[in-house]
Amino acid sequence: MDQEAPIGNSARILVTGATGFIGSAVCPALAARGFEVRAASRAATGDLATFDRWDDLLGGVDCVVHLANLAHVAAAQIARARELNVEATARLAQAAAERGVRRFIYLSSAKAETGEGREDPYAALKAEAEAQLARIDGIELVVLRPPLVYGPGVKANFLALMRAIDHGLPLPLASIENRRSLIYVGNLADAIVRCVDAPAAAGRTYPLSDGAPVSTPDLCRAIGAALGHPARLFHFPVALLELVPPMKKLTRSLEVDDSAIRAELRWRAPFGFEEGLRATSEWYRSR
Repeated sequence: MDQEAPIGNSARILVTGATGFIGSAVCPALAARGFEVRAASRAATGDLATFDRWDDLLGGVDCVVHLANLAHVAAAQIARARELNVEATARLAQAAAERGVRRFIYLSSAKAETGEGREDPYAALKAEAEAQLARIDGIELVVLRPPLVYGPGVKANFLALMRAIDHGLPLPLASIENRRSLIYVGNLADAIVRCVDAPAAAGRTYPLSDGAPVSTPDLCRAIGAALGHPARLFHFPVALLELVPPMKKLTRSLEVDDSAIRAELRWRAPFGFEEGLRATSEWYRSR
């Protein structure tokens, strides 16, 4: 196998988690570049933790984009999440290597390399999966570490924040002075496509972001502007906010340095922050 040659636009790409929030953006982006996409989802393959029909899934595949995982891991779900997010991930990569798949792109998390990873079971499992994947020989591993991903179809905390702002709820966030990186799902999909056939990406780990970080109050104001409902923020002691553990995701900083992928792959986010928020708001309104 020539490690320097690109995979090529006619390659066959397996995408796990293809019907999820990120997969729904990645599959069309790959197809638009001319790749043949083999979409895998739980509905099609069943539980990946017990899956064993590897020849059917991986036959003829040149690259795996592994997005499937259990997100928002509660303490009671850690064993199940390790089974899916770590053990099944390693089994998939090992099966791919044994069948001659050239490249394995793993979607990790920016928190996997930060202090938040020690507090967040999901991030800790991402770091554990990265370590297991690094020990598998015979395949080109590319690890991508995005921060919070937003865009049409977003769920969980970002959607809850949008709802609160849209409903005009007063939010005690005006005193927060932090720096959080984000990435629009269209930018993440574009970066994944770039990593499929870039020779320089082999063996690399790339943090990703839209660009400059924003503070939580500025994010709220930007969401309010996109929704046409100005965010209603008031001052409140940050130390008291942090007594509620989930609030730390809004009070703490998580700034990503994505200079490596920009320098090595000459990647640039095709969508600006305001453009991404506008598309997210349009989706929110159309639901």
